[in-house]
Amino acid sequence: MPQTLAPADTAASEPAEARARAAEPRVPNRLYALKEGDSFVIADAFGDILGEGDGLFHNDTRVLSGFALTLAGQRPSLLSAAISRDNVFFTAHLTNRPLPPLGGRSLPEGVIHIERTRFLWQERLHERIACVNYSDREALLPLNLRFDADFFDMFEVRGEVRARRGRLLPVEVHADQPGLTFRYEGLDGILRATRIDFSLPPSRLSPGRAEFVLALPPGGCMDLYIEIGRGHQGSPDRARFRAAAARARRAMRQRMRRGGRLRSSGRLFNDWLDKSRADLALLTSELSTGPYPYAGIPWFSTPFGRDAIVTSLQTLWFDPQLARGVLTFLAHNQAQETSSFRDSAPGKIMHETRKGEMTRLSELPFERYYGGVDTTPLFVLLAGAYARRTADFAFIDALWPALTAAIAWIEQVADSNPDGFLTYARGAASGLANQGWKDSEDSIFHADGRTPSGPIALVEVQGYVYAALQAMAELAERRHDPPASARWRSRAEALRQAVEARFWMPEAGFYGIAIDGAGGLCRVRGSNAGHLLYVGLAAPERAQRVAHHLLSKAFNSGWGIRTLAPDQARYNPMSYHNGSVWPHDTALCAAGIGRYGDRAGVIQLLDEMFEAAVRYDMRLPELFCGFDRAKGEPPIDYPVACLPQAWAAGSVFMLLQAGLGLQVDGMRGEIHIRRPALPSSIDRLHVRGLAVGNGHVDLVFQRVGRRVVALPDGDSPVPVIVHA
Repeated sequence: MPQTLAPADTAASEPAEARARAAEPRVPNRLYALKEGDSFVIADAFGDILGEGDGLFHNDTRVLSGFALTLAGQRPSLLSAAISRDNVFFTAHLTNRPLPPLGGRSLPEGVIHIERTRFLWQERLHERIACVNYSDREALLPLNLRFDADFFDMFEVRGEVRARRGRLLPVEVHADQPGLTFRYEGLDGILRATRIDFSLPPSRLSPGRAEFVLALPPGGCMDLYIEIGRGHQGSPDRARFRAAAARARRAMRQRMRRGGRLRSSGRLFNDWLDKSRADLALLTSELSTGPYPYAGIPWFSTPFGRDAIVTSLQTLWFDPQLARGVLTFLAHNQAQETSSFRDSAPGKIMHETRKGEMTRLSELPFERYYGGVDTTPLFVLLAGAYARRTADFAFIDALWPALTAAIAWIEQVADSNPDGFLTYARGAASGLANQGWKDSEDSIFHADGRTPSGPIALVEVQGYVYAALQAMAELAERRHDPPASARWRSRAEALRQAVEARFWMPEAGFYGIAIDGAGGLCRVRGSNAGHLLYVGLAAPERAQRVAHHLLSKAFNSGWGIRTLAPDQARYNPMSYHNGSVWPHDTALCAAGIGRYGDRAGVIQLLDEMFEAAVRYDMRLPELFCGFDRAKGEPPIDYPVACLPQAWAAGSVFMLLQAGLGLQVDGMRGEIHIRRPALPSSIDRLHVRGLAVGNGHVDLVFQRVGRRVVALPDGDSPVPVIVHA
């Protein structure tokens, strides 16, 4: 039977441990993340969880807030730490500081090697602590592990303060199978528990602490296995560890093998491609509706609508199955009722979903939240792009009720605006004030810095609606409904003309960021205008002027496109949306620039993103600061950026497609390549296994002098048409 003890533990060595932790600064790029399904773990380079923003999380709840290893009360010395190339394993290499004698002579520094290896599989954290004695005498190694579980909701971890919390129950110490169980009784009536099991019996086991004295002969080694999960599933040991590790690695490989394969002549560029592919595989969960990329770790490891749609657009050309899974999930979760609290209305597409205690209790509206004005038109846009890419009309037929409901909501809201624009105004104070992709409270403003009154029409959202209407027109024509097709096409053209008339700023040669509820234009130059180029709304001469601005020093930091020009009110290169650089935003702008024929501009941005990726160990963060590039210095970190982030990982694929000028026309069974260009660092790129209809195509892009030549690599089952 479990032994019940008090949850607090104050060991004599705690001050020494606290001092050791304080001596080691912790910065965001030294935190390491693993994810599997709805669980993820974040720890520092030592493998320690210290309860700041890190922890083991499941379903938006931090189920482990402390997990720290010490030797004789002090932190070991760090040798190195890394995530495996496939994102399955975290490994930290540590060594001892001088150890006090335990019945013999003290051990000098650096003779004990400790390797911490961990992974996640089926909602459990598996860890092996391998200790090797490289000294010439026996070592008695006092190894201590400290644990805690606060069961904070993710929003509490992010800083939300609750009026009341549930009840932490006493920690159970298990005598039969060495281990501990932390328990929390939530206000939602759910009992949440975290069980920790050990392969070796501790010399002392108390609430929150396990102490081991490992006897290591000269050259000897010993392994301690630990499992952490919701309940006891067996005694951890080498066989269980290896079996679970093999299954975790096999599942990851299956996700990484989906879709086409890319390989270049550049080793570092290949590393970027591989790491981005591995990050997408890490973040993608296999749901009942198909694969779905969660937005990012730590704050957004959950289904988001906008992020998943953009990630699907980035990868659609070589992996259309991701888009299919995203469309299926979002259609399944489409709003059916009106709620101000959830900002829902029939036909709207979900912004985000959460599973934590606070959203279950409706303390916050995000259990299933619809406060994103752009997600619904992006959903329709993606469906049209998927149909053009795959010609999978059986799927589109099944999706058609969701698509017509989505476009009906768009038209209903737009009909209430005198210009026919899709606008937003949050339904309740607990929701998001701004509901485009720049959704921080200060991101939309007038030229003098004033906050606009609602309802607000964002410039890029009108572009998404334009593309959504065109998509519906194309699909209706395929479904033999000419009147519906003509109506949607006419509405798209009317919207295009209205955007050109109302958002264009002749004196700036640019589009304003938004129109407020009184009809006033927010005459602000933001990267939002680049998204109009992505959907092809802008007139060619205006698109060229916008592209010129985006590529100029005003927007281009040297590492990518800033979200806001420096001469605008509220500009701050250290802000979330008002001057920072977001890789996905740069990729969308680059794709738009390429759409209007400026391949050199695309390659410039692709090169800059690649150089940033090199400095971020091939893993681009959610965003970084927008300071001008300085010679010899890396990009400047945004301190709490998600890493990895799905649409940051996907940005390389959209940038590369824009540079190659490659489009797959699944309806005609053709591949079109227009004036291809390669990054300056590579001379050759192979694209293998590109699915077109029932066949697969291999392509090669080769630099020949100042030109890039594209041709099939072997026999092609479909026409490959190269346009000069």
